Amino acid sequence: MAEQNGKELASRIQNNIQKVLVGKEEVTELLLTALIADGHVLLEDVPGTGKTKLAKALAKSLNAQFSRVQFTPDLLPGDITGINVYDRQKNEFTLRKGPVFTNILLADELNRATPRTQAGLLECMEERQVTIEGVSYTPGEPFFVIATENPIESAGVFPLPEAQLDRFLMKLSMNLPTKEEELRILELYMEEDPLKSLTAVVSLEELLAARAEAAKIFVHPCIREYMVQIAEATRRADGILAGVSPRGTLGLLRCVKAYAYLQGRSYVIPDDVRTLAVPVLAHRLVCSFGSDTGSAAGRMENILSTVPVPTERFEP
Repeated sequence: MAEQNGKELASRIQNNIQKVLVGKEEVTELLLTALIADGHVLLEDVPGTGKTKLAKALAKSLNAQFSRVQFTPDLLPGDITGINVYDRQKNEFTLRKGPVFTNILLADELNRATPRTQAGLLECMEERQVTIEGVSYTPGEPFFVIATENPIESAGVFPLPEAQLDRFLMKLSMNLPTKEEELRILELYMEEDPLKSLTAVVSLEELLAARAEAAKIFVHPCIREYMVQIAEATRRADGILAGVSPRGTLGLLRCVKAYAYLQGRSYVIPDDVRTLAVPVLAHRLVCSFGSDTGSAAGRMENILSTVPVPTERFEP
């Protein structure tokens, strides 16, 4: 069955990534969910937790093109999208493509770039196109952005505005390893970096087919109503200036379908919604003054506890 294809595909990719990363099963599962749901991910954590390693391991597992951009205050939009360069031999302008012309783009420390440069990535992420001097190009198929930011540094950074945050389907954290996991990391990297020998286990054609299959996962009307109730609750909750927009609700719908598909089910259950509500919706909340990202996640958890969970049968 199609849904069993999803579980097998997820197992192949996760087992491959575990050859490089230790103890990141949950974040890997959510990253795959966003990939199948055709969205983008913002990874927020301190340096050295494996954000870049995870992005590279995913790209190698998919046999996909990979590009990395280190965002800095002097980076220009053209450095990301590309520019037209005059070719003296041909006596014409030719396009020198930027790093967005790829399948998986790692936007490292995105919040270090100026708002103008951050906005240069918006069209690529939302419209899946790059416009250079009035001409539109397709960046890649599939096109998946993994952006990172460091939450503990505030000097020389430009916080992502709500419009930019809303373009990310999920916001995830890698978290530091436990003592046992860190010992396993040392053992794994004793001789050489295992990333060098990592090989592809899923083709891009299989990935695109998986997206089409995930889109067909059944979502019972009571589950849809449950998601809308959660979104409505964010709009009237205390301490929240702006709740989840319809874009967030649609993003949650795509994610629960992808998540159910990767779990090997042909239908969505309430637990799928509860698992994904915080990573998909919390970063879209605009909290009142003095609230931080952690409180946004906490408020989302509180909202989930107030919305009644449906108990009907959820199969088609």
